[in-house]
Amino acid sequence: MGVDPKRDSLRLCAATEEQLFSMSLSPPAIHPPSADVPVLLSVPHAGRDYPEWLIASCKGGHGALHALEDPLVDELVEGAIGMGIGAVIARAPRGAIDCNRAEDEIDPTVVRSGPIPSLSPRARGGLGIVPGRTASHGTLWRQPIARQELEERLEQVHRPYHRAIEDGLSQLLDEFGCALLLDCHSMPSPESGPEVIIGDRYGQSAGPWVTAEAVKIIASMGFRVGVNQPFAGGHITQRHGAPHNGFHALQIEIDRRCYLAGHVRGSGFERTARLFEQLALRLGQFVLDRRFAQAAE
Repeated sequence: MGVDPKRDSLRLCAATEEQLFSMSLSPPAIHPPSADVPVLLSVPHAGRDYPEWLIASCKGGHGALHALEDPLVDELVEGAIGMGIGAVIARAPRGAIDCNRAEDEIDPTVVRSGPIPSLSPRARGGLGIVPGRTASHGTLWRQPIARQELEERLEQVHRPYHRAIEDGLSQLLDEFGCALLLDCHSMPSPESGPEVIIGDRYGQSAGPWVTAEAVKIIASMGFRVGVNQPFAGGHITQRHGAPHNGFHALQIEIDRRCYLAGHVRGSGFERTARLFEQLALRLGQFVLDRRFAQAAE
């Protein structure tokens, strides 16, 4: 009797909630900081560890889930990590759980969670803590998940991710008296405009002097750069940026044309990787020098 892929897929999708609940997701990769600058990197949307049960649960399969990725951003920061810059990198895919969303950004069409007092704009738009749809693929999931399954995903991925950021930033603050978080993303190629967008939540997640220096560094490397439009920063910068306490957090969005050719590395990959290296080293040193200057006053 021959193999029927459609029948096998349906069999997988018919798995009970208890079976799905028992299936695990990869925890984040954590690289403790060891460089002489107070910088930590965050890469929440490049995870590619796709379990079979997740693919089977998605109407559009792997292709629809891949569309949610920031492709290869984890590889863009490998050079910086090799220089001792700390990093927290999601290995679980964004389609399973989005580390750049708050725990309560729940889309009730995706998670059976009972009445929700108010939906965040992102959850309403289908991009809550578990994404529900994309512009290119429409509705993602064959059926909603139980709240218990969401809780398990939070415990396996989301909470360890944010604990690791908190631990890394606290280590840097203890060592240097200040800390800089660079939350690294990529964006679909716009028709025109900046190649890099810095988000500081309109001055709420980082001092304006940090943002201004980041603009100078990025422009000096030949990239067109903008600030806060259309990406001002998400949950990560909101949660971990507290400039009045010495924690500065910037979201960095890079145009995918700068480093990709289709879905693989393009001719600009090394240039873009150097951008992340230099931004971490130079901006980190700038923040540290400012800290020393203030301490000397």
